Parts: sequence; C-alpha cells; structure tokens
Amino acid sequence: MPRSVNHVASRARRKRLLKLTRGYFGSRKNVWTVAKNTWEKGQQYAYRDRRQKKRNFRSLWIQRINAAARLEGLSYSQLIGLMKKSNIEINRKALADLATNHPTAFRAVVEKVK
Repeated sequence: MPRSVNHVASRARRKRLLKLTRGYFGSRKNVWTVAKNTWEKGQQYAYRDRRQKKRNFRSLWIQRINAAARLEGLSYSQLIGLMKKSNIEINRKALADLATNHPTAFRAVVEKVK
C-alpha cells in the first residue's frame, strides 16, 4: 500500500510561512529552511525587544530630563531627589514631555522643588 501524505496541508503550512517572509533579502524569502530559520529568529527578536523597548524609552526620558535640569542648574539625580523630598510625583515620561515640549512648565516644577 502506498504511503499517504497530506500534501495539501504541508504545502499550505509552507506557503503561510513564506508569505510571512515576503520582503526579506535573497534566499531568506523563498528557500523554505532559510526562511523558516529567519522568521523564527525574527520572532525571538520581537519577543526580546518588546521588553527592551520599555528600557530604552525610560533611558531616553532620563536623558531628556537630565539635559533640561542642567539648564536649570541641577543634575538629574538632584532633581529627582528634591522631587521625592517635596512629595511631587510626576513620572519620568510626563517630566520628559514637559522638558521637551513645555520648558516653562518644567521650569516651574524645578522652581517648586528648589
């Protein structure tokens, strides 16, 4: 008796993955094993970088706050320390937004903590 294989399902599975790798360079888009490895690695990077994105943004906010605070004669750590002492609770995202888009409001916050 001949061996029975479900070629329809296996081809559909391959086509689905090759469709996901459309736009990749060279054989990464059309050679099954290379495309499969590339796509799996991409999924790993996506998982990792969803977490790294949060770290990167926090780091960016801190840099922006530090730059604006130094224009006011304070360092970042001094500013955050003074804010903790005076019970002003503004998160770093909002504080960085004030520093870049609303410098007068940021200056008011700095004057309040001084």
